[in-house]
Amino acid sequence: MNRSLAVIYLCVALDAMGIGLVFPILPALVRDVAPTADVAPFIGLMASLYAAMQFVCSPVLGALSDRLGRRPVMLLSLAGATVNYGLLACAPSLALLLLGRAVAGLTSANLSVATAYLTDVSPEDTRARRFGLFNAMFGAGFILGPALGGLLGDHGVRLPFVAAAVLTGVNFVLACQLLPESRAPGRGRIDWAALNPLRPLRQAMASSHLAPLVLTFFILAATGEAYGICWALWGADAFHWNGTWIGLSLGAFGMCQTAVQALLPGPAARVLGERRAVFAGIACACAALAAMAFLQEGWMVFAVMPLFALGGIGTPALQALASRQVDAGSQGQFQGVLASAVSLASVVAPLGFAAFYEGVRRDWPGAIWLLVAAVYAVAVPLVALGTRVSARPAGR
Repeated sequence: MNRSLAVIYLCVALDAMGIGLVFPILPALVRDVAPTADVAPFIGLMASLYAAMQFVCSPVLGALSDRLGRRPVMLLSLAGATVNYGLLACAPSLALLLLGRAVAGLTSANLSVATAYLTDVSPEDTRARRFGLFNAMFGAGFILGPALGGLLGDHGVRLPFVAAAVLTGVNFVLACQLLPESRAPGRGRIDWAALNPLRPLRQAMASSHLAPLVLTFFILAATGEAYGICWALWGADAFHWNGTWIGLSLGAFGMCQTAVQALLPGPAARVLGERRAVFAGIACACAALAAMAFLQEGWMVFAVMPLFALGGIGTPALQALASRQVDAGSQGQFQGVLASAVSLASVVAPLGFAAFYEGVRRDWPGAIWLLVAAVYAVAVPLVALGTRVSARPAGR
């Protein structure tokens, strides 16, 4: 059991490093293939394509992992990601870069399978803590990933893709050698109609028991998209950061996030209860976002980061609440549904945030963070309903 956990955590950390390497250099990369200074809409489009493929593929991979086993599905997606990063390192045009990001979204849908794997090997009373470590390892990948991507990007805008290919390849080899199967494959024929990405989402939304929870994940995921779209642009516009500083800021945030996720979700869930831990996380995130909107110096971003990272204490509690809503045989599909809701939000939100940022970047770039805080505030009643419903013991 400990070996299984160690391997899945390591896979998640390496996967995050591969993803994080790319973030600091996206604006420079888009300018390299598209001769325009207004790159925010293109970055938003790339993020939407990436998320659209996740939306289509997350429930498919989740359902296939219920039927075929977690291990083969994870190996297939890791192999595809390795090849794709190598191709992106050579993409000579915006069209091929957009296509590459779409394929990257397809292969990155393995996080729903990793979540289901963790659920398979975790008793209910340990899930909040283990989901916290899961998110902490993802955050750990962002300590090194963006920092390394920023440093490499200042020496060659394509180098981070080469590094991402190497890291994902290492991830694939480790999973091949060390990751055991977490559950016996299901029996019977695969219900191909069930692999329609809209079908399980539609079924979940038709359930008064699950719909608020799915919508909660949708809203929170939508707010999270602003960081990937706007952080690098905001750092350059507001503080004149280069790729190195953008990468270091993302890495510092990853360090704070890792510390919080590794140490606090379990105690927070015990002291506050899982539902209150979700609200505490939202309150911390909103306070940090409001502060970020008015920052005048780059060093102030680092001062706000610990409060910002405390916003993550509610996510493991929310994941633990969600995992209790379906039986063990449907965990993969349900996690795929939640991942689809996240991905659907990620299809819509980048376009909206990119358009808003393009409108305010010359006069007040920090206004983007007030918009994110406002979305959080609008979502609070929905979060209240979703966590209240999900807090009921399964089967009632």
